[in-house]
Amino acid sequence: MSHRAVMFSSLANGVSNITGLLEGEDVMATLAAFRAMGVNADGPDNGKLTITGVGMRGLTKPESDLDMGNSGTAMRLMCGILAAQNFSSKLVGDESLSSRPMRRVTVPLTSMGARCVTDDDGCPPIHIRGVEKLEPIAYNMPMASAQVKSAVLLAGLYADGETSATEPAPTRDHTERMLKAYGYECKTERLNDQASTITLQGGGELSATDIDIPADISSAAFFMVAASIIPGSKLELSHVCVNPTRTGIIDILKSMGADIRLLNPRAVGGEPVADIQVNYAGLKGCEIDPKLVPLAIDEFPVICIAAACAQGQTTVSGAEELRAKESDRISVMVEGLRNIGVDVEERRDGMVVNGGAIKGGVVESHHDHRIAMSFAIAGGVATDSVTIEGAETVATSFPNFVDLATQVGLNVAPLK
Repeated sequence: MSHRAVMFSSLANGVSNITGLLEGEDVMATLAAFRAMGVNADGPDNGKLTITGVGMRGLTKPESDLDMGNSGTAMRLMCGILAAQNFSSKLVGDESLSSRPMRRVTVPLTSMGARCVTDDDGCPPIHIRGVEKLEPIAYNMPMASAQVKSAVLLAGLYADGETSATEPAPTRDHTERMLKAYGYECKTERLNDQASTITLQGGGELSATDIDIPADISSAAFFMVAASIIPGSKLELSHVCVNPTRTGIIDILKSMGADIRLLNPRAVGGEPVADIQVNYAGLKGCEIDPKLVPLAIDEFPVICIAAACAQGQTTVSGAEELRAKESDRISVMVEGLRNIGVDVEERRDGMVVNGGAIKGGVVESHHDHRIAMSFAIAGGVATDSVTIEGAETVATSFPNFVDLATQVGLNVAPLK
């Protein structure tokens, strides 16, 4: 949501005031990219950021490459915006991002008339050449991906006509909700219990607005699992976004017997928000419904930690998309779980975890922030210390993770 707020505020007409901005390295990279394209921004300061938008056609050619750091969200959504500009640009990222698949966005954008070129493996850097205009598209997405959907819709803002993206299963709808918050009409049509088509008309304008960004449920997930597996825990997480396209983590944990309650439900900036109360509960293994996978795709590393602590067997299937994240999260989680004494079987589209006691050990995070934080949570119940290698990328999405973990009683500290 912070990435999108920076993007939409930059393209809007007028001044937007953002509160609750996540000041992680990834969001700062997005902000730096728009500053490099002529956008004025004041802040951030304690989550407050004021952006003076330049309008849909007001961006200017950056003098150097735009570095998206570790963020697939930033790179893929930026492709949709930059594909429609009349100047050329180049998107780069860190080592992890440079190995992630990008043809999933460049292929539909190319069919709209964009000129986007990846390396020979379909990975970054992405070279984008300026075009005069884009053509609308009705795109049937081969995978359930909010990033792909958003890239197509953002390019569609600049197309001459109606652009639609049909997703085979529900994915997070922050782009659609936030477009409406910035005054841009976007329609969603449910085709069945899974598929939907999202449609917008190109050629409109975004209007500046004030927006409050609630806490990210993907970050809250680490503490939801911690409180669920550490005996005696009772934790309340305040002002968390509980958008129904993001609450798969809650549904999965509840299916394992977690004691989770939503308090004070309310709406903030078009998004449902609540306080989340979690009490310790002895978890039990389950077969995770594949329909919940797209609704919890970023939370699966820490869900695997919950499964490792649960009584019995937990099966994850239909989760091939995990192999295309910051790391191959299926193989990396299996490797890490085995290193701390967990009985786990790797499968093509998931894994089978046999719950039991977690021992200590050394885990390689492969510079994946969610892997690192998940094993930090595992350390809270391990019989010995858990050491996580390559944990510096935690700052990309959750710069105060260690401080908050320490605040609630976890013994987490960076190695000196």
